Amino acid sequence: MNLKPWMTLAVAGFAGAAFAQDSSTLSIEGEAMVTETAAPAHMENVDTIYSGWRFRSTETQALETDDFDNPAFVFVDQGIDLFDKVDGTEGKACSSCHENVEDFAGLRTQLPRVQDGELVTMENLINDCRTERMGAEAWKWSKGPMTAMTALIGLQSRGMPMDVAIDGDAAPFWEKGKELYYTRVGQLDMSCSNCHEDNYGVMIRADHLSQGQINGFPTYRLKNAKLNSIHGRFKGCMKNIRATPFAEGGDEFKALELYLASRGTGLSVETPSVRN
Repeated sequence: MNLKPWMTLAVAGFAGAAFAQDSSTLSIEGEAMVTETAAPAHMENVDTIYSGWRFRSTETQALETDDFDNPAFVFVDQGIDLFDKVDGTEGKACSSCHENVEDFAGLRTQLPRVQDGELVTMENLINDCRTERMGAEAWKWSKGPMTAMTALIGLQSRGMPMDVAIDGDAAPFWEKGKELYYTRVGQLDMSCSNCHEDNYGVMIRADHLSQGQINGFPTYRLKNAKLNSIHGRFKGCMKNIRATPFAEGGDEFKALELYLASRGTGLSVETPSVRN
């Protein structure tokens, strides 16, 4: 395959200043969401952060304002069924230990986090419960059951501000994620920052580049009509720049997830969001 047109797009297509995101305000089921706030102090090159919702078309934005219209809620309903489904050798469901899913309010804002010296995500916590308490098989990272459950649990934190810890035990994982964010990889020799920091707002492949915020994941993409995990999106981005993706659930993507979560500090959780 001739890569020259892609490389031309990557270099010439990003020339010039990024266009401004829109000024729309997001309210979901009557609850106002923070989609714009001052960037955290560790972001030296960005003054203001914006939810990816601000870069979408009016039609796509509208889908997120009403849960009845939000196509992601088909999968949230599946998550509700899975929460009460007995599975595994212990004869337990999630609800056997966690009586009310509402008790998970706030969890999404704090993940990933360090636990027993290891960086863990929501997927890790879910699979630990399945294998250690339910005697059930672990779910695959980006498959339907897992994204349905992460959407259901993440929904309980909707409207709360992202606020992951990046100091103390989390610091080395955060530093690793930052390094990955700025490292050029792949045949197109690009990093996350080339698109989502240097050129957000620019049109590419008939869509606006956002800042790559992850406060709305798992997110329903109109492109593939399903819920998409954070690591699944990382994998897709790496494929787009002709790089070999890291493993979903691997140390690299977990560190990158922590770093990106920290770049969204103060933005409201929008789980489950709708994007192109």
